[in-house]
Amino acid sequence: MALKYKSTAVFLKPDVRYKSKLLSKFINGVMKGGKKATAEKCVYQAFDLIKERVQEEEPLKVFETAIDNVRPMVEVRSKRVGGATYQVPMPVEKARQTALAFRWVLAAVRKKKGRPLAQKLAGELLDAYNRQGEAMTTRENVHRMADANKAFAHFAW
Repeated sequence: MALKYKSTAVFLKPDVRYKSKLLSKFINGVMKGGKKATAEKCVYQAFDLIKERVQEEEPLKVFETAIDNVRPMVEVRSKRVGGATYQVPMPVEKARQTALAFRWVLAAVRKKKGRPLAQKLAGELLDAYNRQGEAMTTRENVHRMADANKAFAHFAW
């Protein structure tokens, strides 16, 4: 039997400018239709805008802090017990935390209209860095939902 293909995390190369694997993964998330050069250009333009707005911090540090701020610690999962479905709060694994943070930031960016992607991305990353913005609201809603359903935590097996 052939081995199943697991993940591309082993093959992921760091990005060109900052040598960060986290940023490289984020660029892959921004990319649409295989246009990686366009995605890199947008992300690097956003980092230049962040550098202008926040002089005392390196843009990569701002990005990493923003992603750390958006990462969820717990989430609710549906669990069927005896004919009833419960929303059970469960801890989130590290890889999924990062994936959800990327997804929420990009969803917030793509939802906004009227400005170039680089400007919207820089604004959302700065908002997340300052613990504000739509991605942080999504995280807080997930945490609030988990907190409201902690009575069902004993179903998390």
